[in-house]
Amino acid sequence: MTIGVVTKPHLPDAAETLVALESWLAAREVEVSWSPDAAATLPPGDRRVVDREHMPGSVDLVLVLGGDGTLLAMADRIAAAGRDIPILGVNFGSLGFLTEITRPELFASLEAVVTGQATHDDRMMLRAVVACDEQAAGNEAAGGGPRNHGGGFVALNDVVFTRTALSRMVDVSVWVGDQFLTTVKADGLIVASPTGSTAYNLSAGGPIVHPAMDALVITPIAPHALTNRPIVIPAERDVRVLATGTNAGDEIYVTFDGQSGFPLPPGRAVTISRAPRPLRLVRASNRSYFEVLRQKLRWNER
Repeated sequence: MTIGVVTKPHLPDAAETLVALESWLAAREVEVSWSPDAAATLPPGDRRVVDREHMPGSVDLVLVLGGDGTLLAMADRIAAAGRDIPILGVNFGSLGFLTEITRPELFASLEAVVTGQATHDDRMMLRAVVACDEQAAGNEAAGGGPRNHGGGFVALNDVVFTRTALSRMVDVSVWVGDQFLTTVKADGLIVASPTGSTAYNLSAGGPIVHPAMDALVITPIAPHALTNRPIVIPAERDVRVLATGTNAGDEIYVTFDGQSGFPLPPGRAVTISRAPRPLRLVRASNRSYFEVLRQKLRWNER
């Protein structure tokens, strides 16, 4: 098999781990593709270096050493490649809900992958389609926007509608399927997957949804009306968010997993649905999802 190794940029703490990892993989005759950041952290040598954009197309597993942001960026690239390859995240960041495997667990987890004994979680991804997306195409062409994956933008955690720096609160109308839900006046709106329920959604007061659930979460951010509350809906229902005409200029900014985005002018709508392909995450075999929650959120601690 071939493993692609990706590290968070400027991560000197990973140097010792990468040296040990290179020896470990060589001893098992596993081929390796190193991201430029990972290769730059290692001592000089003859290695296969592949940029992040092209790595998912040529490997059987992506190993991420970093935080959740690094994993989210690679999830987008795996979706763009259209391949069903797993991703193994090792936490070199802070909280790390997605990169749940700890540094001491790295080699045991890799051994399970190499021997075919690893367990995986299939995590639902989101697909967002922008109606009349000339604005998105223009930003993408300029290098500042997200990648359009076959008519849509893909996110693992969430699609977020927020204010620009100097704007007033956003004003968006929300539909679930063909049924009107409400008009939200707030600092923003989050449409999250179950995986993303423990990210920005949780900070905004949204519920935690088990990743095995087939659902979407709609959470307003600091709503003007306190009766606007988060709601969980079935994933087979699309969510359509329309920027109303009361938003002057480009006051709404839509982002995908906090990695990329673009302004959403008045009258432009974004339809969010379950993506056709999930992301496969290698799971730590010695911990349940609820144990991860207890550890990350420090439940039961005084």
